[in-house]
Amino acid sequence: MDSIRNLPEEQPVLRNYSEELAKIIRSGISPRALKDRLSDYHQRDIAEVLEELTPAERKKLYGILDSDELSGVFEFVDHPYVYIDELNIRKKVDILSCMDPDKAIACLREMPREQREMLIDLMDEGSRRDIAMVDAFDEDEVGSIMTTNYIVIQRSSTIKGAMADLISQAAENDNISTIYVTEKDAYYGAIDLKDLIISRENSNLEDIIATSYPYLYAREQIEDCLERIKDYSEDSIPVLSSDNRLLGVVTSQSIVQVVDEELGDDYAKLGGLTSEEDLNEGVFESVKKRLPWLIALLFLGMLVSSVVGAFESVVAVLPIVICFQSMVLDMAGNVGTQSLAVTIRVLMDEDVSPRQKLALVGKEARVGLMNGLLLGLLSFGAIGLYLMAAKGAAAAFAFSVSFCTGTALLVSMLLSSIIGTTVPILFKRLGVDPAVASGPLITTVNDLVAVTAYYGLAWLLLIEVLHF
Repeated sequence: MDSIRNLPEEQPVLRNYSEELAKIIRSGISPRALKDRLSDYHQRDIAEVLEELTPAERKKLYGILDSDELSGVFEFVDHPYVYIDELNIRKKVDILSCMDPDKAIACLREMPREQREMLIDLMDEGSRRDIAMVDAFDEDEVGSIMTTNYIVIQRSSTIKGAMADLISQAAENDNISTIYVTEKDAYYGAIDLKDLIISRENSNLEDIIATSYPYLYAREQIEDCLERIKDYSEDSIPVLSSDNRLLGVVTSQSIVQVVDEELGDDYAKLGGLTSEEDLNEGVFESVKKRLPWLIALLFLGMLVSSVVGAFESVVAVLPIVICFQSMVLDMAGNVGTQSLAVTIRVLMDEDVSPRQKLALVGKEARVGLMNGLLLGLLSFGAIGLYLMAAKGAAAAFAFSVSFCTGTALLVSMLLSSIIGTTVPILFKRLGVDPAVASGPLITTVNDLVAVTAYYGLAWLLLIEVLHF
């Protein structure tokens, strides 16, 4: 055992799949051998190497992989139209027909209108119908991220019949871990693939149908049911129409992508943007997203400056206080941002009660108070010693200034914690996205609070009471 513990720790060597794939594609092996080699790699890895290949090398790849394989590769590409545009018309149609409807729609929207309409017209009736159905939903609705790639059987079927239906549909649909059951076109329940496989032929199909399996309605807002979807942790969840017809399913892959987009969007909102930017976005669009909040914050900043101006007499008498202004403001802003982040995370749960929200405010206030007390005491000692050693100030003056700074730090951190918690809760109550209105706004409001507390205490304590 000791010998095992004493073995040197070796860092695992991760394979560079992109580099491997590039070498394979550029090798002179036959198309048959190349196709066989490519089958050993995940479609995502093939998608990543596309950017490294020349157009001629990609053309070689396109000729080797069939439309179904290429559609799987392009689903892992952020902007598949860049590569799909390199293909001939027939191959474009075949690939788009093989893609999940939501992915195909995203790709089609990147194309010129004339080309988009032509490609849709050339698709088979089933693909056109699926794309039209998914495209009919707003991008914020569950129906916009569903796929028609699923297995469905009738309630009246038998175990043997269900297995036969599974085998026949699996050629076109690879989401087979959960099998959905309908009765007279209405959704009835779901069957776990494992349960179907281990069932005896003479068993009753009804015995393995989960009639309480979770489902979503196509017109539901994604944001409203995101937590519910994550809580179930299923590979896929059925999506129903208002009359309970099975329209499609939402896969775990789609959920991961949505969550990622939501996090990116929330991050952008915390920066004062209306939505996340990307590299392809024009300057005008970026300016349009950022300018409204910057204008609002400009006027709030002017208010902060006017407050500082109101304490001009304090600065004139005690210019030393300017040295520690940024410290107080920065700490207040940091505390407010921390409380904001915690609150936004809590508010993602739609089931949070008013009592729990009140408890959160109380908790964050206590956290701000404790942190402010500890940092206030630390700054009291550090600033006092600094003024005596570096500035040659008398002990009474040095520790009076440090006491004022430490107290202002305590007050501003306490108030910033409360503001960082209550503002997003208030906005949520008013029906406004708390992430949009909270980030830069809270920072600026906390600056106002910190400036008022700091210079107000300096005026009251150092000038009015101690008469420095």
